[in-house]
Amino acid sequence: MARGSTRPTSRDVAQAAGVSQAAVSLVLGDKWRGRVSQATAERVREAARELGYRPNLAARNLRLGRTRTVLLVVPALTTEFFAGVYTGAARVAADHGFGLVLYPSPEGVGPARDPFASAQAALDGVIASSMAADALSAIRGDQLPLVMLDSDPSGSLGAATVNLDIADGVRQICDHLLGLGHRHFLHLAADVPSWTFAVRARELATRVGAVQGTSVRTVSAPISIDGALTATAAALGSSGPRPTAVICDDDKLAAGAYKALRRLGLRVPDDMSVTGLDDLALATALDPELTTVRLDAELFGERGMAALLAVLEGRAPEEGDIPVELVVRGSTAPPGP
Repeated sequence: MARGSTRPTSRDVAQAAGVSQAAVSLVLGDKWRGRVSQATAERVREAARELGYRPNLAARNLRLGRTRTVLLVVPALTTEFFAGVYTGAARVAADHGFGLVLYPSPEGVGPARDPFASAQAALDGVIASSMAADALSAIRGDQLPLVMLDSDPSGSLGAATVNLDIADGVRQICDHLLGLGHRHFLHLAADVPSWTFAVRARELATRVGAVQGTSVRTVSAPISIDGALTATAAALGSSGPRPTAVICDDDKLAAGAYKALRRLGLRVPDDMSVTGLDDLALATALDPELTTVRLDAELFGERGMAALLAVLEGRAPEEGDIPVELVVRGSTAPPGP
């Protein structure tokens, strides 16, 4: 190759050093130890210097150490939960010399415009919530090392998944309410097509359905206080067995249920028990304070970033779902007469 006529490639380096392109990738990606000899590594680096070779980041998959930047893709930041996820992920990223860019999907969930001229040239990897998975197509994040949060392990786009034990959280809620004597339930479900909410519905149906004489009616609502208020009021105004407990997919939905119950002249928990799921700051602002499931958002973010580091380094990420905890407060009690 004539020096300066065209940009040198990894093939040119391989030919000059008398090695394969795979060996060039290992050496220049600093993953050669134990795979090629030190003499070969030195020969590759010398050939790269002589040729003036620089990796074409946009044309190759990024590996550890190229940009040391990771993208966190989440729904719009309408609650503090994903702020906690960011805090935890950023802490682990900083400990390993990485920067973390937060990318909230502008519409909350669904597609989003690519914020980068070339995501593959700008990023080492992506951590994404399943609630914002559609945004990955816009940034082509599924072409980078990817860790999915709250995602079906059997069908995930990512090289790894990190999940909270949402199913166990729902089991804890059901066991608590069934233990209090409740048998008829209203499930206020988040109107979001996401695996994590499908898990809630499935586990609720399974746990309650195992007890004779029970019923569950499910209504969907946007994750907003007004949406939950409207859905709860409509459900309670319809025919059928009157529920004695409202099980909400998250705390914001529970706040809307509170408002609907109050407008209907029903008291929490005397006339109707209510549960949430998240343990946001909102849970203790409600009166009575909300019985809910505490999700450790910061640990969730920490585990997500740690999993991505493992993927980038060729290690197996830590296995096992993150435990969750039922927090019993004043919004649940035995059903009234």
